[in-house]
Amino acid sequence: MRDNRVRWKRHAALAWTVITACSLLAAAADVTAAVCDDSGDTAIWFSPRLPDAGQGVRVFAVSTDAAADEVSVVDQGGGRRILRATARGGPPWSLEADLPLAKPGIWRVEVRRGGRMVACRELTAGQRSVDGWDRSTEALYAAWIEKLFDAPPAESMSFPSLEPVLRNAERNFLHDYLGYREDRRLVATPDCADLPYFLRTYFAWKLGLPIAFRACSRGSSAAPPRCGAPLIQQGFVGRPASADVFRNVARKLVDTVHSGSARTALADQQTDFYPIPLERNALWPGTVYADPYGHVLVLVKWIPQQPGQTGLLLAVDAQPDNSVTRKRFWEGTFLFAGDIRSAGPGFKAFRPLTRSLDGSGPLRLLSNGELADDPRFPAFSLEQAHLGTDEFYVHVGRLMNPRGLDPGQAYLATLDALVEQVVTRIESVDNGEGYFRRNPRAVIPMPSGAAIFETVGPWEDYATPSRDMRLLIAMKVLTRLPERIVLYPELYVLGARSPDVVREEIEQLHRRSLQTREITYTRSDGTPQRLILAEIFDRQTAFEVGYNPNDCVEVRWGATPGSAEYGSCRRHAPAEQRARMESYRNWFQQTRRPPR
Repeated sequence: MRDNRVRWKRHAALAWTVITACSLLAAAADVTAAVCDDSGDTAIWFSPRLPDAGQGVRVFAVSTDAAADEVSVVDQGGGRRILRATARGGPPWSLEADLPLAKPGIWRVEVRRGGRMVACRELTAGQRSVDGWDRSTEALYAAWIEKLFDAPPAESMSFPSLEPVLRNAERNFLHDYLGYREDRRLVATPDCADLPYFLRTYFAWKLGLPIAFRACSRGSSAAPPRCGAPLIQQGFVGRPASADVFRNVARKLVDTVHSGSARTALADQQTDFYPIPLERNALWPGTVYADPYGHVLVLVKWIPQQPGQTGLLLAVDAQPDNSVTRKRFWEGTFLFAGDIRSAGPGFKAFRPLTRSLDGSGPLRLLSNGELADDPRFPAFSLEQAHLGTDEFYVHVGRLMNPRGLDPGQAYLATLDALVEQVVTRIESVDNGEGYFRRNPRAVIPMPSGAAIFETVGPWEDYATPSRDMRLLIAMKVLTRLPERIVLYPELYVLGARSPDVVREEIEQLHRRSLQTREITYTRSDGTPQRLILAEIFDRQTAFEVGYNPNDCVEVRWGATPGSAEYGSCRRHAPAEQRARMESYRNWFQQTRRPPR
């Protein structure tokens, strides 16, 4: 009997130990579950949406408050391993890492800053649910855009269309995100006005978000465009949508939006975009820049100012021939006019389609008043409406280079931007030559009046009036930079030198640089033609009428009739078109587009 009682006590003690251990493990699990959260300022995203064992998973940790510095994974046994991560931004800041999954189970991804965990998420069979746009989806959108067009700042980046960008799994975090090889045959050929909408719609498709866009007028010389009621698309919401659903929405989008869609008045509420403050924390990648004449760019990256290196703001744009090119912010690319009545130019954000701040109510587009106080999104601001042209560029210049600019570095950065524009023009002119090689007897009809800047068809694809006007503006900006140092000495680090002395130094640098920098284009007979920058500056009057694709490439690059360079020219625009171009020359001399 005694032996039975002893055995019973031992069994009871063992049972209590087991129960206690299980309770402690359960409590530990509850604590782990409680702290494994990413609903704060850092959100963790996985791609693909439903990862399988044995499949690589991409991890994207995006922070809106400060940069994180470590991504680690904890396996089922509690073993923790730090992943090699690529940092970008910010704000927002991102850490990207690859996670191989060798076997099924619960894996936990942790993100740390200074040794402290700031976010945690379990890699389970489902992705986070999204319900309308919020701060975390906007931050992911910004980080996704930055990664999509990431490259060293000195590297020239140009693509024939958006397709090779989105089909590149190394660039596109959302490549095959839905898991059915949906990007394999994706058609992605947006032009200038379509580009920001297309990127936004693609992102919404992958994440299951709603989008909205409007049909707008093109405006007039006295008033900016006006838009109708929003067309709200929720075909991506609820469950993963097929590539056909995306194609249908994208087709409807492209048929609706145009160059007037982004130029709406800054105070207008019935718009797809709204103006935001000129502050570094508001100008995230993905922000849209609308110039007064219909060109649109999408911000993709900030390069902070460093000792010996100027700060840069980089953007991408698309051309009528569907090419996509990365460019830097400067006066020759980001055109601004504070006194124009036909547009509301400047930096703008997409008007978010979401619920009220407390999460209640139906999905709707927020008003300007609501956006002035909603912490989830950049604030609505009319700051840009009160800036003159010079004030605008001075303000953005201070954001890019808060410690001031070395005058020589400032000149060389501007020179590089100008050369970048000339190089991209080479590609545009070559595209026109390719059209005539395929259609040797064709004559492209030329629109009349202001329509030369806004039309459709081969003229839109291969003529370069907008590009050439921006090039003429860029040459003026570079030439006037020495005088700008005298007008705004507070923007530059002059040391003990006077502004007038520095101006003379930069003028000498300008004269030397025009003789040493060069480009090469291909003549009609296939031979290369070298031009130094000084020759391009001497040909400014030729660029006033060099945009017609019916002219040979030599004419479009300003070759002098009778010269050896001109001798290979075999094609000329009709006399009637040449006469009209002469009548439009004044627009290019004044570098100001005509009213509609």
